[in-house]
Amino acid sequence: MITDFWFDPTCPYTWVTSRWLVEAARVRPIEIRWRLLSLSALNEHLEVNPEGDTEGYLWYPARVCAAVELRYGTAALGRFYETLHDLGGWDLAPALAAAGLPEELAEAASTTSYDDHLRASTADGVSRVGNHVGTPIIATGDVAFFGPVMSRIPRGEAAGRLWDATLLVAATPGFHELKGGPHAEPCLD
Repeated sequence: MITDFWFDPTCPYTWVTSRWLVEAARVRPIEIRWRLLSLSALNEHLEVNPEGDTEGYLWYPARVCAAVELRYGTAALGRFYETLHDLGGWDLAPALAAAGLPEELAEAASTTSYDDHLRASTADGVSRVGNHVGTPIIATGDVAFFGPVMSRIPRGEAAGRLWDATLLVAATPGFHELKGGPHAEPCLD
C-alpha cells in the first residue's frame, strides 16, 4: 500500500511520527513515499511566524530536501531526511554525503529556486485534509489525515496496531478530530 508522508524536516514531532510509520512498515504492507510540507511555506502569509523563525532559517533544510526530491526522487528524500536527523538537523552537506548524495546540493539552501516546489508540495498535502493543519500529513488510498502527533515511537506490533487503528478512525465518515493529553517533549530515538 503506497502511503504518502508529508513532513517538514525541522519538526521534532513529525520526526517521531515518521519513525512510527517506518516501524509500522516493518509489520504492515506499507510503502512510504516521502513528500514535503514546509512549515515556512505554510506560514509565510502570517504576520507572526508560529514557529518563531523570524530569520527564515527553516527554509534552508526544506530547500535542500526539495532539491533532493526533484533530482533524485522520494526514496533519496527519505534517506536524506533520516541522515539529516541523525546528524543533528542542520549539517546539510555531511547529511547529503551520508545519504549517498552530492554535497553540492547543500547550495540549494541559499536559493529561492525550490520555493515554488515547496509551496506546491505543501499545498498538495494540505489539500488532502484542509488548511487548518500542519505537519505531518499521511495519505493512503482514499484516506488522508493530519498526524498522529506523538512524543514516543511505538515499536513492532504496537506500531502496526496503531497504524490499523489510525486508518480505521480516519476512514470513518464524519470523523474529523481526536486528541490525547497535553504534548510531552518528543523522544527522538
